[in-house]
Amino acid sequence: MSYKTEPATQHAAIVINTAYDEARAIYVGVGGDISIVCNGTTVVYKNAVAGSVIPVNSTNVTTTNTTATDLVALY
Repeated sequence: MSYKTEPATQHAAIVINTAYDEARAIYVGVGGDISIVCNGTTVVYKNAVAGSVIPVNSTNVTTTNTTATDLVALY
């Protein structure tokens, strides 16, 4: 089984506009829009629901277009 399909074993709070090691997913604490950088490309996930997990490999969450808060990177 690939490490990316197994449950996360580590986590860290995401500081908006601060790069982090590639995470396998993002936990959304307070819902809203999230502007995620993945492979150098930025995409906005609209209306992410509080308590959800977005399974995307990411390295940054940008300030522009991000309204969700309390985000956690899962590794």
